Amino acid sequence: MIIALLNQKGGVGKTTLATHLAGELAMRGQSIILLDADPQGSALDWAQRRQQNGLPRLFGAVGLARETLHQEAPELARRADHVVIDGPPRIAALARSALLAADLALIPVQPSPYDIWASAEMVALIREAQVFRPTLRAAFVINRRVGTTVIGREARHALADQPLPALLSEVRQRIVFADSAAAGQLACELEADGLAAREITALTHEVLRSAP
Repeated sequence: MIIALLNQKGGVGKTTLATHLAGELAMRGQSIILLDADPQGSALDWAQRRQQNGLPRLFGAVGLARETLHQEAPELARRADHVVIDGPPRIAALARSALLAADLALIPVQPSPYDIWASAEMVALIREAQVFRPTLRAAFVINRRVGTTVIGREARHALADQPLPALLSEVRQRIVFADSAAAGQLACELEADGLAAREITALTHEVLRSAP
């Protein structure tokens, strides 16, 4: 399966979710390739920090910020159980290419009205891609939710009005995710039975159940 994490809005936590989803799948014994389709290369930076810190390699990480992604990703997918694409913000051509490659598109959104309003462009790109790939599935993922705030609860109600479903699993704003990014580690490696690790496990279960 090719899973693409995409949102035209930056700062929604795509790289954190991409590295953790790839890592969780790898720790289950799956062979994974992470494609960094963001010219900023944050996922590649994470993999490099991991290597510099002498930690074992969990999955292959490849930079592929090219509009030929939809041609190259399926070739790479033949060598792995799953491919996870960390998509770019604000580059519609790259997002289109990632969507044409993907089996499942996940749209991370922070629980704020601005993020939900900004998702309209991504929804339009997905609808456009589904004309060419009718089997493409897509869903929102609420990310960086802060505690039990009212705005967090309202975000799910707002997403109910969107033409795409929202996964039940939510990932909250936690310091351990920032620490994991700095160290090139996963949350479960820093806090094995922590809440962050449990949230990623739940998200991964739901993603696999959502597979086409």
